[in-house]
Amino acid sequence: MNLLPINSYYKKILKVALPAIAGLSTQMVVSLVDSAMVGRLDEATYALAAMGIGVLATWALVSFFSSLATGTHVIVARRFGQGNYLECGNTLNNSLIISLLIGGVVAAIGATLSGPIAHFFASDETVGNYASQYLFYRFLGIPFFLISVSYRGFFFGISKTKIFMISGILTNLFNIIFNYMFIYGSFGLPRMGLAGAGLGSTLATFSDVVFYLIVILLPVYRNKYQNFRHFKIDKEIIKGIYKISIPVSFQNVFVLIGFLSFVAITGIIGTKEQAATQAIISTLFISFLPLFGFGIAVQTLIGNNLGAGKFTLAKLYGFETAKVATIYTILLGIIFISVPQYVLLIITNDWSIIEIAKSSLRLAGFAQIFYASGVVLANGLQAGGRTVFVMKAEMLTNLFLFVPLAYLLSIVFNLGLMGAWLALPGYIIIYSAVIFVKFNSKDWHTKIPIKLD
Repeated sequence: MNLLPINSYYKKILKVALPAIAGLSTQMVVSLVDSAMVGRLDEATYALAAMGIGVLATWALVSFFSSLATGTHVIVARRFGQGNYLECGNTLNNSLIISLLIGGVVAAIGATLSGPIAHFFASDETVGNYASQYLFYRFLGIPFFLISVSYRGFFFGISKTKIFMISGILTNLFNIIFNYMFIYGSFGLPRMGLAGAGLGSTLATFSDVVFYLIVILLPVYRNKYQNFRHFKIDKEIIKGIYKISIPVSFQNVFVLIGFLSFVAITGIIGTKEQAATQAIISTLFISFLPLFGFGIAVQTLIGNNLGAGKFTLAKLYGFETAKVATIYTILLGIIFISVPQYVLLIITNDWSIIEIAKSSLRLAGFAQIFYASGVVLANGLQAGGRTVFVMKAEMLTNLFLFVPLAYLLSIVFNLGLMGAWLALPGYIIIYSAVIFVKFNSKDWHTKIPIKLD
């Protein structure tokens, strides 16, 4: 086949990736702002440690179901590449049905169990109490979050990542406003501390649902995809979304349970060390969230080209996107390694926490360089239907390498916080290598569990 000049691929990659990165970066900003707000409370040490547990515990549950976006994204991208717009709309409809049913059940169970979950992972009673309050409010917003996830997957699939960007900007602006109001008790509202951060995030998620409903009703989308004229329950699509999404769900949970266990291990070392770990993780969002944006782009580009039967071009987009993402992580790694104390100052002004965290952030800054190819090519494999393989790779390297090694080095060998973070480079490098080898194979794109012709 005739390939385009390499600059043309980069332009296409950035056209799809940059709006997605901008949307995800607004989440990064909110995470940093939330951590900064909480880090300036009188009870900052306990609140930051609790926030580390609360954020990761919420994400562990939410991520299991938020992979619904991947199933929706992969199917819509293939249909869009084929030019079958009515089936794109039909896929969205069935994704929304799944979101409504699952969201209500998960919210009820999560809110009920917020206390036991928090205290299971917290070594300190006070930290557990703060985390419990935060988790309760975050779980209440899960139905709204899943509905937004369905819309997100749809717009990713049709290459309209700018819609997600606008959604991210508006929603996270509301998030900052609501969190400020409820954390500090502004405008006559009660001062809720860390619990206010959870409530503010839930209210912002509801506003996101309203935004997507307004957009999907615009004539440009309503007429082309005809979501409301051809609404029907399609068991084949639901089955396809389920088969694509479930392995991704377990993969996400493995990642988050792994890091939640990691945070718990640092809590054994000490509360200050656990707070320092949360500050480092919040800082790493500067790297990770844009990488996920490149992952979104590669899923769209690979899915569209696979749908059009352009298999060589699909694979090329995977490798070229990985190159662009790696350049980004190299530049960021230089900053993390050179001036970690000033990066951490964004999160907290507690210099005792910064001093504990800065050496480990240098190590994490080096490790994240290699994560770019792992994230991007893993998303490419998912677009090609290899979600089970990616799940297994994550499980083996995260739960059976990263977590045990972190415990061994920090607790058994008594190397402290630095010992725990020494486990990160091994996990990331091995995971990325396994993903690269699979993506470079001949059968990387042959496992879509739904008939798309």
